[in-house]
Amino acid sequence: MPDPLDPEEAADAAYLRFVRYAKALGSFGRGHHNLNYMVRPLTKDDRRLVAGEDGQPVTVRESIPSALPVVIRTWQDEAAILDTIRGVLPHVPRCLVKRSDLTVLSYVEGVPLSSICPNGKPVDPDLIAALAGLLADMTQVRRQHLPPLPQSWPRSSRNSRAFLLALASAAEEQIRQRNWAEFGGLFAMLGIPKDAMVKFAERVPALIRRPFSLLHTDLHRDNVIVSYHGAPPLICVDWELASFGDPLHDLATHLVRMQYPDYQWPEVIEAWSKAMGERRSNAVDGLDRDLKHYLAFERAQSVYPDVMRAATSLGDSFGQRDLDAAAQAVRRALIAAEEPLRLKKVPEESEIGRILFRWNESHGVKAGSEKSINQIVWTRDLRVPFHPQFPAEAVSEALFQEGAAAADRVFKGTAHLNTAVRVPGVPFPVMVRRKVGSANPRERRFLNEHAVLRAIERSDVGVRAPRVLALGVSGLRDPFTIHSYEGPLDGFSPPEHPENGLRPHEADDLVNQLAALTHVDCEELDPGMNGLEFYWELQYELVRMVNELPKATMEVARELGLPSSSRLLEILGRHTLVPRRPVLLHGDLNPWNLVRREEGGLVLIDWEMAMVGDPLYDLVRHMHLTPTLREISDRLFVRWHRLLPEDCTKGWREDWRVYRWMEVVRSAYVDLDRLVTGDSLEAPNVRRAVDTYAMTLAAATAALGIREKWKAPANPYLARALLPRDDGGRPTAEVSADV
Repeated sequence: MPDPLDPEEAADAAYLRFVRYAKALGSFGRGHHNLNYMVRPLTKDDRRLVAGEDGQPVTVRESIPSALPVVIRTWQDEAAILDTIRGVLPHVPRCLVKRSDLTVLSYVEGVPLSSICPNGKPVDPDLIAALAGLLADMTQVRRQHLPPLPQSWPRSSRNSRAFLLALASAAEEQIRQRNWAEFGGLFAMLGIPKDAMVKFAERVPALIRRPFSLLHTDLHRDNVIVSYHGAPPLICVDWELASFGDPLHDLATHLVRMQYPDYQWPEVIEAWSKAMGERRSNAVDGLDRDLKHYLAFERAQSVYPDVMRAATSLGDSFGQRDLDAAAQAVRRALIAAEEPLRLKKVPEESEIGRILFRWNESHGVKAGSEKSINQIVWTRDLRVPFHPQFPAEAVSEALFQEGAAAADRVFKGTAHLNTAVRVPGVPFPVMVRRKVGSANPRERRFLNEHAVLRAIERSDVGVRAPRVLALGVSGLRDPFTIHSYEGPLDGFSPPEHPENGLRPHEADDLVNQLAALTHVDCEELDPGMNGLEFYWELQYELVRMVNELPKATMEVARELGLPSSSRLLEILGRHTLVPRRPVLLHGDLNPWNLVRREEGGLVLIDWEMAMVGDPLYDLVRHMHLTPTLREISDRLFVRWHRLLPEDCTKGWREDWRVYRWMEVVRSAYVDLDRLVTGDSLEAPNVRRAVDTYAMTLAAATAALGIREKWKAPANPYLARALLPRDDGGRPTAEVSADV
């Protein structure tokens, strides 16, 4: 016969039976980290367990250990919060009992506001006033009424800036950091930098000091109960995210999460100001000035949970409608966070959908790893045969690893999203490349990159370039290329680029490779040998690009004195160059397309702008795009003239300056267009170019023979960008405009 249970064990067993009964018969709801069950009524035995009254309904809450950490918590125990504030706010739910991860709360009679006034619908003015009153009532709860605050919280109960900094720090630690291992690669693909929240905190300005009080921080329509009896008419529930701080933060979260129509925001703010002013007048100090900073924080921190929820909502199987809804949700969150987090460029919805699809292929399945990889659907492009070191199974594995990659293996450029991965059985890391950015780049591409790389590999010359391993299309008709990864040998560290210029031995190595390019067979790449008329093709291409620039860009160009396309053609036509043998050119040897090897020398990557033409152009364009000391410039020219065949170098001393000023003129238009449109500003080479635009414009107008006196344009943002700057990047003159 089993031993009888002691009274405590018997109570635990009875409590578990009660919970099972609640789950079986109760209605169900889901909170941030809890599953909620409501059972009605309590039996006599239940009443003894939970200290309730006969027939009283209760809410049983069970925490979900596997729930994503997507919220900021000041305190971990909601029951402790309710116990301490109940004396001041008597209508909040009462904690009847708490055991382990289960809690029983008194049930608040009524219906959620969301059921009678759905999100996005206007709220009745009387309800707005009542909601403002709820927020104002919380000022009655002071610090001594609450559980102990975290060590990171401000010592002063009026320091609003310190409070906002504490919130930003909590978002960084509790949301971003805790989820980065799983979602960091997804965030990186969407353009959310690792340090975005830290940078936000660095920009928080001084705020007006306001007295702190209890904050709900999650007062939306599901958490407001409209009571049946009307006394009181509205009751706040779900206090797990409660905090203590600046009441303006509560107003900001309420405005955003209630999803009021835009036109009701002023009414809500006015109602809050009136109600709060009556309870504690100095709590509304600086409302007009400081509310925007709390709204910015709410939108900034919300991008993390919104992206994660959208990504995980897809699950194991989903349709196009589900993917579209998730992509829309992510884009809304990115647009809201774009300004406060200084995001460089928000992807289009179609691109977001492809990113979510790839991420889900690697994360959304619950089958074993081998089956998951086999579920990667892709089609090979027959123009590139299977590489002997990279069979079809390796391609599937690489695409699977791409979706699962960590943030530090994702490199986003102006035209490509690159992901470095390791494939089991392949002795070297590889790079999966996807086209992003503008579908119609200003500067035309003449050759297919995969064809160029295959021609280099077949030629077996001394040019270090990636090997193209696969070409194809994966889910959602998303083209990809897989190259060998030409960064550090570990395959994980980011590549190092000579962004401040070449070292002497690197200058020598670059010229060696330019000389080797003269031996690559170009017949298949350019069967018509159009490179024989290279200079004329180059100038016509520049004129075409200028002619197709947007109207807004050309209006600013005219204001700055840059000529129209027809006038530019007349100026360019004054020059005639010595014909040199056309060879394969890289076409864009900026520092970020040169990778330093651990064993020395450079690897030339990103051959998207490759062309067949004058070898002098590749060298001159490199020196235009890269900071080059005079001694390095001389070294490059001397070695280049000595190593290249005579038919590739004749007449270079007279002609190199033509290419030089042509590139300056090109940059004047291209960089101006980027300034006006904001295109590709996240790329480091573009950022450097636009930051020095004043010097580019001065050099271009001089090269074009334009001597008109420059004046600041009417647009103050553009004027500030065009001002000459000192070594610290500060404008050396003032702009008389409010920017």
